[in-house]
Amino acid sequence: MERTAVNPVTWSQELGFNQGEVVSGERRTLYISGQTAMDRDGRPAHDGDIAAQLALAVENLEAVLAAAGMSLADLVRLNVYTTDVDALFPHYGVLAGKLGAAGVAPTTTMLGVTRLAIPGQLVELEGTAVA
Repeated sequence: MERTAVNPVTWSQELGFNQGEVVSGERRTLYISGQTAMDRDGRPAHDGDIAAQLALAVENLEAVLAAAGMSLADLVRLNVYTTDVDALFPHYGVLAGKLGAAGVAPTTTMLGVTRLAIPGQLVELEGTAVA
């Protein structure tokens, strides 16, 4: 698989994401449902703690990738949904650090939403990976 970043402007790279990516020679595409701070038994975890919820959502995202034989390095698209953008930003480094360590800057959109499907959840990560 070959990935080519498309950045007509450079400010997004400073924030850790590309404006676009051309992917060629791909073999498999994984569409990842929104991952939240749910424990292995399907119970919401870390009520009211957006930092802990983000960390667990990232772990859950990585678990889906691993189950498909992929990793964060294969992530080409990431949607971040949160009920509080301002509260999430101080903790966003958890996710950005993992992406940086994987050497990837997927196209990313962050959206503030009224609520998520599970009451008490504050952040949800949805992605697309290509390998």
